[in-house]
Amino acid sequence: MSQGESATPLGKVRGLGSSGEGGHHWLEERFTSVALVLLSLWLVFSILMLPVLDRATLKEWLGSAWGAIPMALLIIAAFKHGLDGLKVVVDDYVHDDGNRIGLHFALNMAAIAGAAISLFALAKIVFGAA
Repeated sequence: MSQGESATPLGKVRGLGSSGEGGHHWLEERFTSVALVLLSLWLVFSILMLPVLDRATLKEWLGSAWGAIPMALLIIAAFKHGLDGLKVVVDDYVHDDGNRIGLHFALNMAAIAGAAISLFALAKIVFGAA
């Protein structure tokens, strides 16, 4: 049957839309958003509760499990959320498949590199410089 003027409203839109592909991505963005809000609040309150904001105090705070683990989670959530947001922008505005794939690859590599460098710096603080 043709989807001409005689098609029902449901028939006109059937086959259009995300076909269930966008739901997972949408949920991931919401979960990382909530995680970032909670972890950012933790970071602000934790820093405000420190007696002084000198290098030694911050190093001692990040050296504990109560400082290092949430900080690592904040780093991971921030890079994941940023990557997801930039991929949506690329998908919406870059229409050439080759360019889109290339940009996705570059974004993935940049996010992995940034997260790895940040986690390495945190590990150096936690475990001490060699």
